[in-house]
Amino acid sequence: MGNLTIGTLAKACGVGVETVRYYQRRGLLAEPPRPAGGVRRYDAVAAGRLRFIRRAQEIGFTLEEIRLLLRIGETPNCRGAREIAARKLAIVNSRISDLRRVQRALGSLISQCDTGGKRNCPIIESLAAGA
Repeated sequence: MGNLTIGTLAKACGVGVETVRYYQRRGLLAEPPRPAGGVRRYDAVAAGRLRFIRRAQEIGFTLEEIRLLLRIGETPNCRGAREIAARKLAIVNSRISDLRRVQRALGSLISQCDTGGKRNCPIIESLAAGA
């Protein structure tokens, strides 16, 4: 049986106690039974699962995607995990493309400010024109 309290588990995995409870409510992490008059104890499997969830979130997976990855991890099938990761990569690449467009637009506006000579601020004018 496990030997970690919820506080010890949370601290060991770098999350808060409320995060552990949230994952339990979302069905990502099992809630161990409470012994009569005692405190719930978590085992190394729960700690590993919690670390998995945290790492997956750090690289951008949603909780629903993590749920799917956890389910896939119960079988020796890598294809499903690859498909989820490939979809996530496509989203990330799209966001990067969008951010590069924003970067170019902001750079252009800042350059217009730096050249001076205009009575009105080109950043304000550009934003007002788009309204």
